[in-house]
Amino acid sequence: MFHPSIPSRMVGGSDISLLLDQLAHCCSRPRYAFMLLTLIADVARPDGSAGPVVRVEDGLVPLRDWLCDALTPMGQRDPRRLALVERVREELRSNGRILGDTEADSKLVQDEVQARVRASGKTNLSRAASELVKAGLLKRHYQGYRVDHLNRGAQRQAVYTLTGRARALVPHRPIPPRVSGRARQGDLFAS
Repeated sequence: MFHPSIPSRMVGGSDISLLLDQLAHCCSRPRYAFMLLTLIADVARPDGSAGPVVRVEDGLVPLRDWLCDALTPMGQRDPRRLALVERVREELRSNGRILGDTEADSKLVQDEVQARVRASGKTNLSRAASELVKAGLLKRHYQGYRVDHLNRGAQRQAVYTLTGRARALVPHRPIPPRVSGRARQGDLFAS
């Protein structure tokens, strides 16, 4: 069981099992919270921070959009998701946007479902992130257009940093060497 007053090395067990125990006590959806932390760790820098964007193939995607898209397959067989697909298809048909069962109609339905799932996914993500922040497992700030800021808006994007026991999820990648073309003050030898 998680005991915040006892250091982790004294409780016994691995860091991950202690993290899971902590999630079970502080989160309304501990499995979802663990998946979220794991995904953040997969794209985190060595300091445990991820965002504001993630490289996907040749482009950059906002971290929250990437997280929502990565978690989307978890609900593919959910009856609510299947009902959403049918509801969207019927709405588009009644609006005259789809006429038959062509490939283009299928793509239109899937795109609309994806947009709705992403919107609701961001709500779920924010709720889980807030629980993780309260538990001391995640720090959140916003970065972007104007200045780094604790509050969102003005084209700022979320940056999440794993803290506490969640740091055990960050892979130990070597920090890349700093590439510098010129010697700077404090360097002992110029290249």
